[in-house]
Parts: sequence; C-alpha cells; structure tokens
Amino acid sequence: MDATTLMDRIYRQQRHIYDLTRKYFLLGRDRLIEELSPKTGDIVCEVGCGTARNLARLAQRYPGARVMGLDASAEMLKTARPKLARAGLTDTVSVAQGLAQTFDPAALFAVERPLDHVVFSYSLSMIPPWRESIEHALRLVRPGGRIHIVDFGDQAGLPRAFRALLYGWLALFHVHYRPELLEHLRSLDAEGRAQVRIRPLYRGYAFLAQVTRTA
Repeated sequence: MDATTLMDRIYRQQRHIYDLTRKYFLLGRDRLIEELSPKTGDIVCEVGCGTARNLARLAQRYPGARVMGLDASAEMLKTARPKLARAGLTDTVSVAQGLAQTFDPAALFAVERPLDHVVFSYSLSMIPPWRESIEHALRLVRPGGRIHIVDFGDQAGLPRAFRALLYGWLALFHVHYRPELLEHLRSLDAEGRAQVRIRPLYRGYAFLAQVTRTA
C-alpha cells in the first residue's frame, strides 16, 4: 500500500476529531512555532501539515512570512482547507498534496527560490523514508536556512510502563519512535553539513531539533 492510500485510510474518519484529541499528546508544537521566528518575507513550509493547525498559528503569529504546507493525505487536506478559510487565511496560506521525500516547492507553490524554514511536527515518526525526507528538506533550504523538528522522544525520564503503553498505542496508527533519527541528525553535524541542536522536552516525552544548513 502506498503512503497516500495508507494516510487516507488512517485519517478518513480521524481527521474530524484530530485536533481535539491530539492536543493532549502532541506536546511541544507551540514551542517550535514560538522559536521559529521567521523574518519578514521568509518562506516557511510544513511537511505533514495535517489539519493545518500549525499553519494557521504560524500565519497568525508571523503575518510577514509566506506560509505553506503539504500532506500525503488528501483526506487531511479536506479538513485543512475549510479550517484556513474559517480563519480568513485562504489567500495567505497555501496547502497541497505531496510526499515529504520528493515534493517540489516550485510545482506545488510556485516558489522560485530556496526555502528558509521547513517544519516537521510529529510527522517524521510516520514517514517510512524519514531519512530521505530530511535529506530532501536539507537540499531545499538555503544555506543558513533551518529545519525544525518536534517529535516523540525516548521517554527516558518517564515510567517504563508508560513508555511501553505509549509506543504500543502509537504503533496502531503507524507512528514509531526512531532513535536512529537523532543519530542521523548528529551525523549531519559531525560531517559539517549542518549545525544541529537537540533538546529533550517533558522528561524525554518529546524532543525539539533545529538543523541549520551550513553549505
């Protein structure tokens, strides 16, 4: 089953309650938005934008930035577009269907220059080609541009039973904690391709990473 079909199957019904339910465990998203701080004219693209919850907050907080998002699921975009319309952001925020590892900003959004910021908010844990997706984003941002990631962490400071319960529940939705993701990010720093800052949140429940392209 391809990624688009799988995501549509998962979210065909869940999209109606996604924002209500996810706010209790997708922690750290607002901190990422607060720390992103784009300059006027910066291009911000969220990969795996879902219902456009983050996109709306980004556009409202940073009206001088150009905000756009893509998602593999056409079903999620059925929720995203009306949400943006209700917020009066239809002409401000662009959304499109696309895959994290191959999307073309020029084709999807008529963007003719490198991106300034790429956001992965609890999406890499759902993307099987996560490594290719990070590499693709690194190619798309300008030198000095940044990739911002928030996702599930190692739960190191939390009870072992909680960790087992959480990981088991997430697996039902094809979501997986990936320790090798952090190793890959650190390798980008070690190779001199990016400056990487990683911070655990909430006793390891989640982590924030900022990857700044160096060349």
